[in-house]
Amino acid sequence: MPDQPVPVPVERLRLDMPPAHTDPAEERAYRKERLAGALRLFARLGYEDGVAGHVTARDPEYDDCYWVNPFGRAFAPLGPEDLLLVDGDGRVLRGERRVNQLAFAVHAAVHRARPDAVAVVRAQAPYGRALAALGELLAPVTHEACAFYEDHALLDEYAGAEDGARIARALGPYKALVLRNHGLLTVGGSVDAAAWWFVAAERAAQVQLIARAAGKPVLIDHHSAVATRERFGGDLAAWVSYQPLWQTVADMASTS
Repeated sequence: MPDQPVPVPVERLRLDMPPAHTDPAEERAYRKERLAGALRLFARLGYEDGVAGHVTARDPEYDDCYWVNPFGRAFAPLGPEDLLLVDGDGRVLRGERRVNQLAFAVHAAVHRARPDAVAVVRAQAPYGRALAALGELLAPVTHEACAFYEDHALLDEYAGAEDGARIARALGPYKALVLRNHGLLTVGGSVDAAAWWFVAAERAAQVQLIARAAGKPVLIDHHSAVATRERFGGDLAAWVSYQPLWQTVADMASTS
């Protein structure tokens, strides 16, 4: 008779965690790699519309400087070498292409207002835009949507790209913002977290709109929604949740 299987000790089981960097150059390379990967992922998910949509990552060494995708370039082929380093006034410091200065000004304002935010995402996704057209917040209609319960805001007035400071104030301390008549904006303590919050908010908006079209959604009660957010609404949970998506774009890059 074969030996009965026994549990593997927990300490021997692998669990991927965010890396810690002590060298700014290594941290910069890591953030650029993740930023380029997030853009390629967003291309696959359809979060791209013409020249609109940006993901920015704070440089780990240079104050008020951020890495961003270049103006007029499709997301799908972008690699770390294609990214631009841009200062808070919109001047390109490294790179060979132009930056969308109007759109970037919103990112710079959010980064300045939120020094805890490594990354800011503002992309074009259909369900977030539809929810924004209704001027509504994400409702706690699913377990996943509870990650945003009382941790996102609505800017309930039309704001253009020149209104970066107003957008940053509306975001406040939260992880996400619904920009009325525009769409979604998310931030995170890592590129992975900010990207995951955008994907998660877009999916939550999709379910909310489908449920409303089918009938009257039943909301999760306040106590349960808060408890769920406290457990699954942090940036570490977002980073972990993002890893399967990251693996898909990383695997594609390695085989191309």
